[in-house]
Amino acid sequence: MEYVMPILMGSVLLYGLMRKVAVFDAFVAGAKEGMKILYDIAPTLIALIVGVSMLKSSGVMGAFCELLSPLCEKIGFPKELLPMTLLRPVSGGSSTALLSDVLKNYGPDSFIGRCASVIAGSTETTFYAISVYFSAVNIKKIRHTLFASLMADFTAAVLGVLSVNLFFSQ
Repeated sequence: MEYVMPILMGSVLLYGLMRKVAVFDAFVAGAKEGMKILYDIAPTLIALIVGVSMLKSSGVMGAFCELLSPLCEKIGFPKELLPMTLLRPVSGGSSTALLSDVLKNYGPDSFIGRCASVIAGSTETTFYAISVYFSAVNIKKIRHTLFASLMADFTAAVLGVLSVNLFFSQ
C-alpha cells in the first residue's frame, strides 16, 4: 500500500516524458492556477467558517433545535440528531464531530447511531460545496441550486431515519 503514491507519481512522470511534455513546467503552471483559484475562493471560505463559528457560539443553533424538538418527536425523528442534521449542510467538520459524539454516547449499533451514520453518509455539505465550486467559476446566482440542495439534504435525513426504522427494527 505504501508504494501506490510513488508508482502513481512515477507513472505520471513516465507518461509525460513519453509524450515529450515539460513535466515540471506543467506542474508549475497547474500550481499557479491552483493558487489563483484559492485566492478567488478564500473570502467565501473564511465567511463560511466565521458564520459556522457564530452559529455555534451564539446559541442560535441550540435554540433552533429546541424549537424543532416537539415536531421531531411527533414525526419520529430523534431529537438527538437535530444538531448534526442542521449543521451538516453548513460544516462537514462540525457535523462529523457531532456524529462522533452521537456514536460515542449511543453506540454505532443503536437506532440513533445508525440513523446518524445514514444521515452523515447521505447528506452533503451544501453551503461549502456551493461556495467553493460556484465561486471558482464565478457563478453568483445560487438560489435554485441552494433550494434544491437543501431539499435533498432534508429528504435524505428524513428517509435515512425511515430506512433505518424499516430495515433495522426488530
